[in-house]
Amino acid sequence: MVILVKAAQLLLSLSILVIFHEFGHYIAAKIFKTRVEKFYLFFDPWFSLFKFKKGETEYGIGWLPLGGYVKISGMIDESMDKEQLKLPPQPFEFRAKPAWQRLIIMLGGVTVNILLAIGIYIITLAAWGEEYLPTTEVKYGITVDSLGQQLGLRNGDKILTVDNAVVEDFFKIPGRIILENAKSIQIERDGQKMDIQVPAGFLSKLIKHQSPDFISVRIPFEVADFAKSSIAPAAGIKVGDKIIGLNDESTPYFDQFRSSLINKKNQDVTVVALRGSDTVRMQVKVPAEGLLGIAPKPPIDYFTFKERHYNIIEAVPAGIHKAYKGVGNYLKQLKLIFSPEVKAYESVGGFITIGKIFPSTWDWEAFWGLTAFLSIMLAILNVLPIPALDGGHVLFLLFEIITGRKPSDKFLEYAQIVGMVLLFGLLIFANGNDIIKLFRN
Repeated sequence: MVILVKAAQLLLSLSILVIFHEFGHYIAAKIFKTRVEKFYLFFDPWFSLFKFKKGETEYGIGWLPLGGYVKISGMIDESMDKEQLKLPPQPFEFRAKPAWQRLIIMLGGVTVNILLAIGIYIITLAAWGEEYLPTTEVKYGITVDSLGQQLGLRNGDKILTVDNAVVEDFFKIPGRIILENAKSIQIERDGQKMDIQVPAGFLSKLIKHQSPDFISVRIPFEVADFAKSSIAPAAGIKVGDKIIGLNDESTPYFDQFRSSLINKKNQDVTVVALRGSDTVRMQVKVPAEGLLGIAPKPPIDYFTFKERHYNIIEAVPAGIHKAYKGVGNYLKQLKLIFSPEVKAYESVGGFITIGKIFPSTWDWEAFWGLTAFLSIMLAILNVLPIPALDGGHVLFLLFEIITGRKPSDKFLEYAQIVGMVLLFGLLIFANGNDIIKLFRN
């Protein structure tokens, strides 16, 4: 069921993005009286699922959900319709228009994607506002996994700054370390301030790790619920108990109890808990998997999250700023992908990776936030100067505008073929990475 929910969100999000992107090309073409022969969501090789014609344009839905397209008369595109180009140019054709008009038509898609992201951010900020955990509120310190320990951090550390700059939102710290290629992290450990230097080459490890949970918040261990197979209730442990010890060891925090328990598989232990004002001790035999099946209270019960609320007027500049930051962050991610030192390209994923970022339950706030992010991603990827992408067409048009010389139709045809081969190669590589990861897991 979880897979279906994620897949449905991914399909809906991509459909919205493709329709708006292609509408950008469509509306720009119409403004300059350029004929649009087809407007399709998804590709339709051999047949379409649905289609109808209105005026000079055929609208439809294809069966191959890898994008969409508008077929503009007199343009060399993925349709590779060369017969039309053998005839003299007609006034309604793309090739008959001035270079500056063709440039605007080609930039229409990415422009609308950026505007869509801004619009989504404005509406979601006005509707839900923003909620975040201030770094100063993480009063119990952090927990780190093995990778965080390699970085030099320890459970209980309190992060003060990254590269001596305050990160107001705690959950943005991992992103700041990765995207800004941080050199140092300033912490407080046992009342002493320390400077942790990020080891050389560590960034590639963080990216391959593919989890922001190498740094998490530390929380006390108060029982919130039990797994169905949990043996804890039979041992006398109750919801609301505050676990503070295991045998003679003090374990007031959840990570401490879990780390200690995993080393006591198949052993009889004493769990010490506070129940109201009383201290209770309960005997339990630790199962072979080293877990008691106890769920702790979530972090939201221990910390004061900060909220920002916006009316529609205030949401406009906030939404524009959020989109601007999103563009900047994604450009930094692209820089990492092309870095030979970091080798982030080894972790590039396809549709499975994108689908995983959606929540396992349908959450409209999360859905629209992710759709805005993907809209920015689609805009930036499309404007890359690769033939067959919008950016490839833009590159050739800029060359024409600057030099006054238009590339030949034969050159554009070959460039389109090369670009399509590159794109299919990248598609196979990204989704191949996904499949390899599935087998590794």
